[in-house]
Amino acid sequence: QEQFVESGGGLVQPGGSLRLSCAASGFSTDYYAIGWFRQAPGKEREGVSCISHSSRFTYYADSVKGRFTISRDNSKNTVALQMNDLKPEDTAIYYCAAQRLIGGKFCVPLDYDLWGQGTQVTVSS
Repeated sequence: QEQFVESGGGLVQPGGSLRLSCAASGFSTDYYAIGWFRQAPGKEREGVSCISHSSRFTYYADSVKGRFTISRDNSKNTVALQMNDLKPEDTAIYYCAAQRLIGGKFCVPLDYDLWGQGTQVTVSS
């Protein structure tokens, strides 16, 4: 069974850090762009950061540039998101997803077709 499992979410104070991890099983991530997306209550799901299959290309939403870093290790079938200087507006459920569709748009949620179950990130004092 092809699936992603996210981990690393939790409750953190503003200014703190978290590292999210996404582990794939049942398939190889070698050939797919992988992204981290988030959805806050009452808001649409948005692309936070995405990385191409070779790690050559990355994307960061303006709201997280300079604070978040995406990385991948294809030998371990994992993708990580290091989140520093967290803000209350970063509170959301974070999902990782793979883009297996040919010709899909980079870091656009509708063009990613294999999703994990999500992990909650809450930034609050």
